[in-house]
Amino acid sequence: MGYYRGYILVRLKIVGKEWEVAKTLSGLESKEEGEDWKVTYATPVYGGWDVMVECSFSNLNELDKIVTYCRVDEKLSEYIEETTSLIGTKNDFNA
Repeated sequence: MGYYRGYILVRLKIVGKEWEVAKTLSGLESKEEGEDWKVTYATPVYGGWDVMVECSFSNLNELDKIVTYCRVDEKLSEYIEETTSLIGTKNDFNA
């Protein structure tokens, strides 16, 4: 089975927390039976967004779990102001 690749762009409320957010999200992966998603890479970036998060997932519900985690996690929600998601069109990523 292939995986979709997605990117979540993160804008922060607090400047200077880019590395903390990237480290928190790096390596995040599913814990629930029947789910198969993970964050494959996270790094601060320059430009209109502060952090870029790459993830792989087998269906859109799993992407929703990753984005929701970014928005509702107690620590991350203090730092994250906004996210936007980009999704590859084919499930041909070998995670």
